[in-house]
Amino acid sequence: MTTLHGVEDRTPASLRFSLLGPPRAWHAGRELSLGPPQQRALLTLLLLHRGRTVDIDALVDGVWGDAPPAGAVPVVRTYVSRLRKLLEPDRSPGDAFRVLVSAGRGYALRTDTVVSDLDEFEEAVAEARADRNSGELESCARLLRTVLAAWQGTPLAGVPGPYAQAARDRLTEQRLSALEFCLRVELDLGRHESVVTELVALRDACPLREGVSELLLIALARCGRKAEALEAYARTRRTLVRELGVEPGPSLRAVHAFLLADDPDLTPPPARRTVPAQRPAPAPAPDPQPPYPARPAHGVRPSQLPADSPLFTGRQTELAQADALLSKDEGPAAPVIGVIDGMAGAGKTTFAVHWAHQVAHRFPDGSLYVNLRGYDQDGAVMDPSAAIESCLTALGVPPSTVPEGLDAQAALYRSVLAGRRVLIVLDNARDTEQVRPLLPGTPGCLVIITSRSRLSGLVAGHGAHPLTLGLPSADEAHAMLVRRVGHARAAAEPVAADDIVNRCARLPLALAIVASRAARHPGFRLADIAAELRADHGSLDAFTGGDAQTDARAVFSWSYHALAPQAAALFRRLALHPGPDVTSPAAAALLGVDIRRARALLVELTGTSLIAERAPGRFVFHDLLRAYAAELADAEDSEESRRAALRRLHDHYLHTAHHASLTLGPFRETIALPPALADSAPLTFRGKRQATAWLRAERHVLRAVIESAAAGGFEDHAWRTAFSLELYLDRLGYWHDLMEINRTALACAVVLGDRNGQAHAHRALGFSHTRFGQRDEARAHLERALRLFGETEDTLGAARAHRQLAFLANDEGDHTVALLHYREAHTLYLRHGHRSGEAGVLNEVGWTYILLGEAERALEHCEKAVALHQEIGDPNGEAAAQDSVGYAHHHLGHHDASLGPYRRALDLYREIGDRYLEADTLRHIGDAHHAAGRPEAAREAWAAALVLLEEAGHPDADALRRAMRRQEGPPPR
Repeated sequence: MTTLHGVEDRTPASLRFSLLGPPRAWHAGRELSLGPPQQRALLTLLLLHRGRTVDIDALVDGVWGDAPPAGAVPVVRTYVSRLRKLLEPDRSPGDAFRVLVSAGRGYALRTDTVVSDLDEFEEAVAEARADRNSGELESCARLLRTVLAAWQGTPLAGVPGPYAQAARDRLTEQRLSALEFCLRVELDLGRHESVVTELVALRDACPLREGVSELLLIALARCGRKAEALEAYARTRRTLVRELGVEPGPSLRAVHAFLLADDPDLTPPPARRTVPAQRPAPAPAPDPQPPYPARPAHGVRPSQLPADSPLFTGRQTELAQADALLSKDEGPAAPVIGVIDGMAGAGKTTFAVHWAHQVAHRFPDGSLYVNLRGYDQDGAVMDPSAAIESCLTALGVPPSTVPEGLDAQAALYRSVLAGRRVLIVLDNARDTEQVRPLLPGTPGCLVIITSRSRLSGLVAGHGAHPLTLGLPSADEAHAMLVRRVGHARAAAEPVAADDIVNRCARLPLALAIVASRAARHPGFRLADIAAELRADHGSLDAFTGGDAQTDARAVFSWSYHALAPQAAALFRRLALHPGPDVTSPAAAALLGVDIRRARALLVELTGTSLIAERAPGRFVFHDLLRAYAAELADAEDSEESRRAALRRLHDHYLHTAHHASLTLGPFRETIALPPALADSAPLTFRGKRQATAWLRAERHVLRAVIESAAAGGFEDHAWRTAFSLELYLDRLGYWHDLMEINRTALACAVVLGDRNGQAHAHRALGFSHTRFGQRDEARAHLERALRLFGETEDTLGAARAHRQLAFLANDEGDHTVALLHYREAHTLYLRHGHRSGEAGVLNEVGWTYILLGEAERALEHCEKAVALHQEIGDPNGEAAAQDSVGYAHHHLGHHDASLGPYRRALDLYREIGDRYLEADTLRHIGDAHHAAGRPEAAREAWAAALVLLEEAGHPDADALRRAMRRQEGPPPR
């Protein structure tokens, strides 16, 4: 962990926070997870008060504003408790020291334990002002550039609440003030030419800041661009009058007057003696080579950059990251190297050339550009020797003096560049070995490299700085299209323009191809072009630009043909995967290899930017690359091999989902599965947390897999996979998902003529309708399921259907009917010898007696359920039964007696990791405290439950908030 000044923080117990971007925190060098948004808002508020106590009411107002949730104070206390555990991981139980301390009705964060990038920024700006006052302008400018580069986008990004918004505005103003200060100092140093572009961009971003306009006028005047300076003043004046109804202030008017009078104060200041920005490198040792000119002919200054695209727009975040490289201290003997990687068509070359033009003025000895042709369609990759020779010639070395052999050429190249400041763009690099000989050996140069590969060897071995150029944002992609087709044309058909952007999946190459077609045919409506794209959706036929450089299919092929055969095969197989992303095990199943091999192949594909790693272990396709991979799969793979890959994939998801369901409910009724193919790589789980984590991560994938199985002739996999997901989706409240996948499951079972599959799908649909209060639909499905289970003699299925019909009857208030269904279920479980089902029915019968007002009988049944669950070793069933025992005591008026079984249930739910049912028991504990006249304890329990439900995004969170509002009054008598 390093500070803005590059000083390592070696205090083991120290906490470091970053606020100049999305909030982040580290303890002893390990990054911490700061929790849900409101918890981060609370932490941010305490941090920005810098050790001062914040009253709890002020915390509530700062986090939620005028609309706090009911029980906001207990929620705050829950967040404080969690933050203490997070920020004090090494604290022993008896240790009195706290990082987050209580003070009266509030809290404070001890500043002696905290280091933040905001504090460092403010200290550095103060130090820079002192340097300015003492005449150390070079040091002042360098320090300001360093700390400004540390900002990571919008301060406090993603933090909700009115306090965070006000702080965000304040911090943004601090940054702009520091940037103005920096630019003013650089003008004093005579760097007017180098800051003009930055000032224009800043003026455009902040048109009402008169200080920026003032600096822009001075810079333009000193560059001899008086007419542009006068226009800049007129533009600012128009903006101020139109937006604010005011004239420019006296300072800006004074600069304008000096400009009109050609005042000498606007001429460049005399050259200053400044401290070099970099330490001089030691003289390089002579290379063993024959004598030849080590320096080019006097006056040779290459200028090889291709023309900047007049249509370039957007990419402001990436440009800021690139600019930050030039303020890095690379050490005494290292050039600055930036590696821009990304998928084909992402605009890497356009971006690199644009940025190179932006910074070229900093390199007075010229610019070199080499297209290394790493992915050319004809395979004519440029040899490093040829690249060096072209660079040496451009630098003034006579061709006749260039030696033979790559080593000798590279040595001459390094010697020629020593002591010079040259910008070098190496475009379309294939790999690290192609680039390594082209790197300068001494500081002063900037090397910009583009590649579809990550070039991790340069990062690890040469300190290169990686910058991945992903897809532009939706707004940036829209601006790219508008820039090409014209604002008026896009504004006339905004819906069609948005449709084109979406159909192009925001890929710059695709946008350029389609916009070029629109430009060639100004009479075409954008709606007609969008309709063409819709007609070609799923193929690349719409993205042919007339030559290889602008044909998406051709550009992608250059990366594909560079792959090893097995990686190419996996690329094609991945197009068969229906989900939004794919994991290593699923990739292994598609290809029929082990998971370790699949990981290695995925690394190869990400290294060439044909896929991207969206999150650790989760890989995604760009839409157009998916279409390209699908075309290749159709062309190169047989129908038989594609179907075998899909069988392995569906086996993988079915058996893994089944294992997860068994882990979550090991005593629950299950179904038999067909055997999985040997190379389908299904996963198993060590515990409920691991199973739940997999189900949560794969939830959207599994929905797509079920739909794909249904459409692709794997109907048996579809309905069985849906069955395996029922327990998880119901507990987490994903009832819409449960409804949709079981509609698909029912259709599949009907196609197969599988009555048992139909029965399970009807039963699950009936229960889903119950969750939505759709009782008639629920009853129809459940009764149909019961008939089918009877026909197939599925005892356990029929027992589950009876239990769910009982649940429906209780929901309708018909508790007598519910008891009849429970009696039938109990009989079926006894007949089958299913003791967990028997115990579950005992618990549910007890619950029904509570609803009937017969709490004593309820207590008897629930205690029997507890004993039976303990006997068979079912902690989940025991927890449910303990919760019911507590509920029975509550209804008997034994509120204190209810807390014992509630707490045992709570401990069990925490042990098995069931956060939803933990929240349910916390709600019951809150109810018991409220009924016993302990409102503060009640609110604490309800608040803890609300936090769990909010984190899970469970629909019950809204109901709990409403209940908490209703209970704000006095407890019942």
